[in-house]
Amino acid sequence: QGRILEKTGLCSQITFGRYVRQGRKLGLDPKLFIQDLQFNRVPVRVYQPKATSDGPRRGILFFHGGGWVFGSLDTYEKVCRYLSRESDSVVVSVQYRLAPEHKYPAAYEDCLNATLHFLQHLEHYGVDPARVTVCGDSAGGNLAAAVSQTLAGRSDLPRLRAQILIYPGLQALDFNLPSYQQNRGVPLLFRERAAFFALLYLNGDALHMQEVLEGSHIPPDMRLKYRKWVSPDNIPEEFKVRGVKPLGPTDFIAEVYETVKRFCEPNLCPLLAEDSVVHQLPESFILTCEYDVLRDDGLLYKKRLEDNGVRVTWFHLEDGFHGIISLYDYCGFSFPSGKRGLDSVVNFLKSL
Repeated sequence: QGRILEKTGLCSQITFGRYVRQGRKLGLDPKLFIQDLQFNRVPVRVYQPKATSDGPRRGILFFHGGGWVFGSLDTYEKVCRYLSRESDSVVVSVQYRLAPEHKYPAAYEDCLNATLHFLQHLEHYGVDPARVTVCGDSAGGNLAAAVSQTLAGRSDLPRLRAQILIYPGLQALDFNLPSYQQNRGVPLLFRERAAFFALLYLNGDALHMQEVLEGSHIPPDMRLKYRKWVSPDNIPEEFKVRGVKPLGPTDFIAEVYETVKRFCEPNLCPLLAEDSVVHQLPESFILTCEYDVLRDDGLLYKKRLEDNGVRVTWFHLEDGFHGIISLYDYCGFSFPSGKRGLDSVVNFLKSL
């Protein structure tokens, strides 16, 4: 397996990509205590405001983006510091294991285990059990949604107060939704890359990428079953004005399905969870960007949550593109709409 990755130049590509994205080590923060710890053997970085507080603070578990392949505590250092300072919350940034070395469900299990540990030790960090939120962007939004679903039915732990999903990737059934067609070539996430990352996370390789992009990896009966949730029909018309072709899936290929059938597991594709789970979910915040292949994943989940009586705050960046939040104050450049997006998250947190 490793040899194939090396031969295709994939390993060196990933190593280089990780190097480029690793972020700079920052100095001390005058307003925050920051410490690196392990929660259930998962490395985490905890950010705690230094100022005294009237009572217990909000707690935020943060899962970083990067296609399950890239990203680290350092990459998201500025984002997490900003969230902790501006919302006066204790933030726990989770360093889950990355693909392709660690395949699904490694990342999900790490995020879940770190969350469980935090929920069991809240008083140690001065956190209010009634105000714990999971938050993530992109692949991290996927992990936050999956963790939130897993904890929805647990009565032995504090119930999550909210979930914050920043342009999350939530399904791998249909890579031809309107946003995939309209934004296929928009940086920072091209349509091909979205399928590539999902496959690396699932299998550690991207062998059937073309078939997955075309949609021949899902059996017709399953496609029909999930059509009530994953369909262009559920996308509001105003998002289709930039031109969309109705595309039927190509012929089903059974042996491809055999290699990717776990795409139908909600822990990997949270959009496919049953209504009985979705209606137990906490209040939700969803951020979408117009110029993002994953825009429709967010819109479809918003509809599912609302259909199940879950309160949703939705923030849409008309001029936003995928990854814009992680570029907040990154190596000296920043986008005004990225800052607007981050502030919308802070304002939501303050309302809890």
